[in-house]
Amino acid sequence: MSDDSKSSRDRLVDAMESLLWERGYADTSPKDVLKRAQVGQGSMYHFFSGKHELAVEAIRQNVRRAFGGHELLEGTGSPMDRVERCLRYPRQGVRGCRVGRMTQDPQVFDDPDMIGLIAGAFEGQLSLWEKVIRQAVDARELPAGINPSDLARTISAVIQGGYVLARAAHAQEPMDRAIEGLIGLLEAVRIDRVPDFPR
Repeated sequence: MSDDSKSSRDRLVDAMESLLWERGYADTSPKDVLKRAQVGQGSMYHFFSGKHELAVEAIRQNVRRAFGGHELLEGTGSPMDRVERCLRYPRQGVRGCRVGRMTQDPQVFDDPDMIGLIAGAFEGQLSLWEKVIRQAVDARELPAGINPSDLARTISAVIQGGYVLARAAHAQEPMDRAIEGLIGLLEAVRIDRVPDFPR
C-alpha cells in the first residue's frame, strides 16, 4: 500500500472518529466523512465496504485514545499513587467520553459489532482498575474489606458521571470536582495515611 493510499485511509478513520465523538453514528453520513477527510468517494469504498465497517475501525481507534491514560495504572509508584495519577489524567469533560457517549446512540447500542467493542473496552478498563485496587489492598494502602470489582465500577461510574455533569453545565468544573471528590473519598479510606495517635 502506498503512502498516499495509507494517508487516505487514515484520514477516513480520523474523520469518522471525530464525527462519532461530535455527532454519533446515526447523525454521521458517508458524505460528512468524505468532506471531513477531504477524499473522494472512491477512496472510502476502496478501503471499507461502507459506513459500518469504517465506524467499527474508528471506534477501535476511539477506544485506544479514550483509555490511553490507563497505562498510568501499570506505571511506577505505589498502587494508590498510580490510581491518583490516572484519575488526574486530563479529560475534556464538555466533549464527553469518546467511548461512553457512543452507548447513547441507538444504532450503536443495537449493533453487536460496535457495542461489543465498547463493552470490551470498558471491561478492559475495569480489569485494570481491579488489578491496581487489589495491589493497593495487598500493599496495605486500602482496607482488606474493599471489594476491588465494586470499587472499580464506582470509579468508572464517577468518571462517566463527571462527563455527563460537565456536558449538562457546558463547563469543565463539574468533571474536575467529581474527580477531586472521588480522590478525596479514596484518601479518606487509605489505611496507610491514618496518623498514629499518642496513647
